[in-house]
Amino acid sequence: DSALFLQVIRPEPCGVCGSRIRFGKAAVKCRQCQLLLHPKCREQCHSPCMPRPRHHAWPREGVLADFAPTTPPLVPALVVQCVTEVETRGLTETGLYRVPGAEQLVREWKWRLLRAGGALPALGSVADIHVVCGVLKDFLRGLKEPLVTFSLHPAFLRAADIPDDAACSTALRHVVSKLPPANRDTLAFLMLHLLRVSHSSDCKMDVFNLSRVFGPTLVGHSSANPTPLVIMEDTPRQCKVVARLLSLPPDFWRGFLGTEQENLVPM
Repeated sequence: DSALFLQVIRPEPCGVCGSRIRFGKAAVKCRQCQLLLHPKCREQCHSPCMPRPRHHAWPREGVLADFAPTTPPLVPALVVQCVTEVETRGLTETGLYRVPGAEQLVREWKWRLLRAGGALPALGSVADIHVVCGVLKDFLRGLKEPLVTFSLHPAFLRAADIPDDAACSTALRHVVSKLPPANRDTLAFLMLHLLRVSHSSDCKMDVFNLSRVFGPTLVGHSSANPTPLVIMEDTPRQCKVVARLLSLPPDFWRGFLGTEQENLVPM
């Protein structure tokens, strides 16, 4: 048994129910994945955790390639695991990615996953799927540069502005192919995921809604410190880029991920 019984010194959220374990109260901590629980919530934690890896943790912040595996498709395990969890039990939730998860839990889980490096603790014990969505968005927002990169940012905006659909599609495909491999593969993986979310009638998150949520996250700005004016001007154009990317055929995105996307799902 890898459980450790301890007394809480600073209040922390329970990894199962999400409510705070208050100062001085008893808690159970897993020696392997460091998950902290109320003693009464221990029975509900059915998901097997993964032992902490021997290698070093991921950086607190970096570009996407810093988190990607060494063999293709180059999609970070954190992204794969969050997406898998959302698709397993979140496609019936209204407002997926729009409804915020508890901020404290999002921060806690993001930190836990980053600290774990490649061998991630299971997300099955996160009761609220919106927290998992929050972790994914927070990870993408916290990168040193957006997924479309600073250097290709203007090209993405220009391509999305082309009024003719066919010409716009051709231009976007060309810009996507110029992305660093990890950024390109991860963008492809996320686009296929967001298309599945948009097709779920329960989620009520169509392409327009999803592009509003993910525009700032995926497209961002052309520099790390945009002016307030640039932020204001960029926002509608960011959404347009994501909406246009989501209009590209799924087969285009699948082409970057190899024959079967299933090989991305962690066992």
